[in-house]
Amino acid sequence: QVQLVDSGGGLVQAGGSLRLACAASGRTFNWCAWFRQAPGKEREFVATITWSGTSPYYADSVKGRFTISRDNAKNTVYLQMNGLKPEDTAVYYCAARINGALPYPRRIIDYNYWGQGTQVTVSS
Repeated sequence: QVQLVDSGGGLVQAGGSLRLACAASGRTFNWCAWFRQAPGKEREFVATITWSGTSPYYADSVKGRFTISRDNAKNTVYLQMNGLKPEDTAVYYCAARINGALPYPRRIIDYNYWGQGTQVTVSS
């Protein structure tokens, strides 16, 4: 059974840091990504990385502040978030894609499996 389990969210002050984790099980993938959804807004792309841990790609809004990485031994993808801003407040979702043909997949429909989400709240 394929499963993605998100964790690591919480409440942090502006300028602070959090590290999210996504533990994957059940099969291998080609891409793993993070998306987020703020209240009243559509889910948006944050970052993606290959299953082997290469070719990270970021949304402009988080570039230079967030880092996506993968631990092959633990089958876990991380999102290190530094310099957090109130506008980063959202539920963050991990996603995984099976097919590797599409470079830097960034759309919701590009991903086959999703985690349950973890809440990140940044206070001003």
